[in-house]
Amino acid sequence: MSEEPSPMFDHIREDIASVLERDPAARSGLEVLLCYPGLWAVWLHRMANRLWHAHLRLPARVLSQVARFLTGVEIHPAATLGRRLFIDHATGVVIGETAIVGNDVTLYQGVTLGGTGKGHGKRHPTLCDRVFVGNNANVLGNITIGQNSRVGAGSVVLSDVPPNSTVVGVPAHIVYLAGQRVLITDPHDIKDPLSDALIALADRVKGLEQQLGGQRAEATPFAAEEAERSAYREELDRLRDYVSMGEGI
Repeated sequence: MSEEPSPMFDHIREDIASVLERDPAARSGLEVLLCYPGLWAVWLHRMANRLWHAHLRLPARVLSQVARFLTGVEIHPAATLGRRLFIDHATGVVIGETAIVGNDVTLYQGVTLGGTGKGHGKRHPTLCDRVFVGNNANVLGNITIGQNSRVGAGSVVLSDVPPNSTVVGVPAHIVYLAGQRVLITDPHDIKDPLSDALIALADRVKGLEQQLGGQRAEATPFAAEEAERSAYREELDRLRDYVSMGEGI
């Protein structure tokens, strides 16, 4: 009677298949197995996580540090990772103790799923299914990134993100929601520390213009540079009949 396949090997097979599906640089299953440290980090975490839940906390931490040394990825043994997590390029990724990562999530290099202080309890983010986080993005605190959402490279996310959204910026703000472009009309929506100062300055300029009672002149930005470019193009057109590219080389 044949034995049932091991769930561990089932997970390894589906992890390799998911990388082949999502990474155009992956050419074969053997290449993925041998050359993708992001997958090694996930597999070693699964072992460390089992040790952690078996109350073998020190061996679990030691194994996580071995994984960090080998792969450049630091995942706390208590973190909860879903299936088919793909950590592309791996280096510099940090996943905190109370982080929860759903299924089919993609993380690029330098991503941090971290906390914002020394509090206890749930203090790291939750990433729902099919979330994409670009390189060097920071997702901080006990927040939730909704399913199918995307975090732009270099963004700092400090608040919840609804499903099917794209967020960018420092701090991050929504630019796409359910496939529709989100236009920001109020600077407060950006949540930038300088928003209040910019609003006050704009209001002051508007008030001064009203006091002067004049019409604001519509200045053309970079007018001098544009005039110089136009003159240069005219000179090229004038010389085109006499000079051909590469002549005399």
